[in-house]
Amino acid sequence: MGKKTKIVLKIIFFAIVIGAIVYYVLAAYTYNSNKKIVYGVTFSKKFANQMNLDWEKTYTAILDDLKVRYLRIPTYWDEIQPEKDIYNFNDIDWQLNEAVKRDVRVAIVVGRRQPRWPECHDPAWAKGMDEKILRPIILDNIKKVVERYKNNKAVEFWQVENEPFLDFFGECTKMTKKDVQEEVDLVKSLDSRKVMLTDSGELSTWFPLIKMGDLFGTTLYRVTWNNYIGYWRYYVLFPSYYRIKAYLWGKPQEAMYVAELQAEPWFPHDPPNTPLDQQFKSMNAKMLVDNAEFANKTNFFRAYFWGVEWWYWLKTVKNDNSVWEAARKYFK
Repeated sequence: MGKKTKIVLKIIFFAIVIGAIVYYVLAAYTYNSNKKIVYGVTFSKKFANQMNLDWEKTYTAILDDLKVRYLRIPTYWDEIQPEKDIYNFNDIDWQLNEAVKRDVRVAIVVGRRQPRWPECHDPAWAKGMDEKILRPIILDNIKKVVERYKNNKAVEFWQVENEPFLDFFGECTKMTKKDVQEEVDLVKSLDSRKVMLTDSGELSTWFPLIKMGDLFGTTLYRVTWNNYIGYWRYYVLFPSYYRIKAYLWGKPQEAMYVAELQAEPWFPHDPPNTPLDQQFKSMNAKMLVDNAEFANKTNFFRAYFWGVEWWYWLKTVKNDNSVWEAARKYFK
């Protein structure tokens, strides 16, 4: 081994040691053991239907049985604007009215890109249209949603788009920083509530989205699946990874949310038709508890579980209430 190679290896070694020391110092400095995260859920009427559930019964069970008091609700474009000049807000109205009755706080997602595959839920009439023509229509859609619900006391804040720069996932047109900023500015011009932007916790640096909104929401996944390697477990990531990342971007923990906390399986196939033993490889009652406790150690303000519809399906269709009951304690 040459002298230059030895010097390079020593530099690398000391850089790793110094990096590790800095990391652990920041991990300790940013952690408050007395701070507890608050839990909510994301509810998707569309996914409940996909699981062949009665979505209204599912929703009311979430509020009345589990006692969930913080919700994140999508507004899918194809559902609220099924025809170009016709809007249908009946189902969103119903969800918010039920939330008001129970003093539930709701985050409403606006924009073209929404939670749940394929992320962009374009109506049939919009498919194939030129993006320059669609852009003002999308902005008008956002405006109509905000104006309709800005006086609803259940609405706590707005989420603009869902992971808008994760363009390799989903079936969506690529968004620019200018597009997102335009939508944030539009929402803020219509209502004084805070705006949240979201990004992948594991596949993104969070920049520039973490600088563009009042609140920031990250995904938190510990088991994923793809066609090439099958299941992948993020054992190398710790709660401090997310906490330090927020600290380095200058975002206070009170403005940090886990917008999508993994609490359902990663489905390689159509969800209702994926065998249960395969589903339990990436989510079960124990894994839900582990993920919830992991999220708590981020010290973030709130975490929205992802997969409550699956819990209800497992309970009512498969007669297995283990996950439903494991989640219950987090909503007391």
